[in-house]
Amino acid sequence: MIGVNVSESTSKFDPAAAVLVQNWWAITMRGALGILFGLVAIFLPGATMLSLLLLFATYVFVDGIFAIVCAVGTPRQHKPIGLFMLEGIVNIILAIIAIAWPGITVVAFVLVVALWAILSGGLILAAAFCLDDGRWWLVFGGIASLIYGVLLVAAPTIGTVVQAWWLGTYVLVFGFALFVLGLRLQARQDGLG
Repeated sequence: MIGVNVSESTSKFDPAAAVLVQNWWAITMRGALGILFGLVAIFLPGATMLSLLLLFATYVFVDGIFAIVCAVGTPRQHKPIGLFMLEGIVNIILAIIAIAWPGITVVAFVLVVALWAILSGGLILAAAFCLDDGRWWLVFGGIASLIYGVLLVAAPTIGTVVQAWWLGTYVLVFGFALFVLGLRLQARQDGLG
């Protein structure tokens, strides 16, 4: 196959695989970032959960202020004014709850992460069975995501340290799967795979 562009020959058979091969570097970067985040979460679990909680509370508080600003700046005859005002007040109250009662916030956060992991895992599995190259790495990542989500639903009130370890382990495994997939795709683009 001298002189044949691998991505051209791939695109004839599987257009989705050709796009993945072309963007191998983005998949590898996702994996590397996942590995880095996973290691931080495993070795600094308390700081990880507190950081996520404070980041969430800060965002919701600032978003609430901006929603109120939108409500105040909207002419009174328009219906969104009351909804913006209500949203702003609810957001500020939620931010205060997140800081005042971090336990409740962490459980809610755990359940949101569980939902995300289950949905993400299901979509990754569906995508895996639409591809030929790298399918089993995506299956591996999708299954890891589903298992993580189910474990969180089964035990949402676990301690924040264990939650951070679970999060770190999940992201580390998922990141590793994407990193290996990215390297395989790079090899395929370079004509080695």
